[in-house]
This record gives sequence, structure tokens and C-alpha cells, in this order.
Amino acid sequence: MNTTGDLIAILLDIQAASGKNYIDKNRALLVSKVLGVPFSQLYDILTFYAMFNTEPKGEYVVEICQSAPCQFCEAQKVVNWFEAETGIKIGETDADGKITLQRTSCVGACDTGPAVKIGDTVFGGLDREKVKELVKHCRDGTLP
Repeated sequence: MNTTGDLIAILLDIQAASGKNYIDKNRALLVSKVLGVPFSQLYDILTFYAMFNTEPKGEYVVEICQSAPCQFCEAQKVVNWFEAETGIKIGETDADGKITLQRTSCVGACDTGPAVKIGDTVFGGLDREKVKELVKHCRDGTLP
């Protein structure tokens, strides 16, 4: 293993292939053994970087931006709307494993805040109706 960057790339691929967007302890131990990386170093990476999950996540991870510009644009209302529409709280995954809600620091859409990131797509200018639509699309698998 040449660099931490190589290890991060490998771990991201493993997480994506897991089907549940996470790396469990057994996979982490296997990676540690196969790559000859101490488990403690691997675990440090998995728990330090926000893009890694050590617990299962929903098919759609809704990352609600909490940056200052989004806070100014009432991001807490977006949190409230998503929680109301999904029936779960930040940090939780719904019962059918479709949606996980979580906060994130910045999605790079300050000009369209409040914003969320779902997968690799950023959705901005959110209001209650747009949140309802996004939740519906996540539930029926038709997210644009």
C-alpha cells in the first residue's frame, strides 16, 4: 500500500460494492489482513472521513447542508420537513432501508441554499413541496 489516498480509494470501492453503503467490521478486518494495513489505522480512516460509514445506510443518503449560508437560508426547516416526510430523525434510516438522513458541512451550493445532496446530486432552493417530491422519488426509486 503506497499511500493513504490509495487506501481511501480501495475503501470507497468496497463500501460502494457492499450494497448498503458501509464497511462492516468483518470486511474491515479482511482488508486489513489482505493489504497488510494495521486494523487500527484502517479504523481511524473509516471513522475520521465523513464519506465512510461503519453502519448500514439507506439506499438514498440525504445529506442536509449545515453550512453558514444554508443556515441563513433556514436549513433547520429543511431538516424538519425531511423528518416529517420520512418519519425518521437525523442519523436514522427508515424501516424499509430506502432513506437515511444526515447532516453535512457543505455541499458547495451556497447560491441555491438551503440545499441537500442525495448520492452525487445536489438539490437546492428547497421548500416543503420540493422536499415532499424528493422523498417520494427516493421511496419509489425515481430520483432524477
